[in-house]
Amino acid sequence: MIPLNIIPWDLSVIPSRFFLFSEAAWYTLQITTLAVLFGLVAGLIVALGRLSSNKILSSLSRAYIFLIRGTPLLVQLFIVYYGLTSIVTIDPIPSAVIALGVHNAAYIAEIFRGSIQSIHYGQMEAARSLGMSKGKAMWRIILPQAFKRAVPSLGNQLIIALKDSSLASTIAVPELMLRGRQMGSSTFMYMEMFIIVGLWYLVMTSILSYSMRAIEKKLQVSDRDNN
Repeated sequence: MIPLNIIPWDLSVIPSRFFLFSEAAWYTLQITTLAVLFGLVAGLIVALGRLSSNKILSSLSRAYIFLIRGTPLLVQLFIVYYGLTSIVTIDPIPSAVIALGVHNAAYIAEIFRGSIQSIHYGQMEAARSLGMSKGKAMWRIILPQAFKRAVPSLGNQLIIALKDSSLASTIAVPELMLRGRQMGSSTFMYMEMFIIVGLWYLVMTSILSYSMRAIEKKLQVSDRDNN
């Protein structure tokens, strides 16, 4: 065991300064929540477009997914914040939400696409034979089942989005990473401050993981009850 007195950091400051990061943690949660909600809506639209029989719509959706997944989030963030300012003024927080939302939408679209395709095609045929339109059958029969199957992957994507939000510090969003850098520069305790940042992320991702597992279990119980 390494004696604490030879560690070159003052770890005793961590408990006393931990809650000084609470406001930054709240910004992190806000950005992540809004971006994921944006991504869920946009991702579902892109997934449906990807599965559409319309070749133009399918090709555009495929190109969007290819472009977003093939370029770094940091580049996308800079394009939104710095690139669009020549057209319209966008504050740092909305810029971060837009960039993170657009980025997550591409991954969520693929999650939804896989979940929709995992539903047996006979269910769509059965719904159509009962007189439902394709859109109504998709909305009432296919999507509810697909969403349940997508929950584990969506949970993983939510955790990834939470950690990716740290890149918003590069455009001066007052979230955890920026707060850690500011506190580190003012106290010259960079390691201690970044340990606190890491602990905040660990707490939040742990709560999210537990919540998603609870939702998964609830959905599994619901399926068994229905059967």
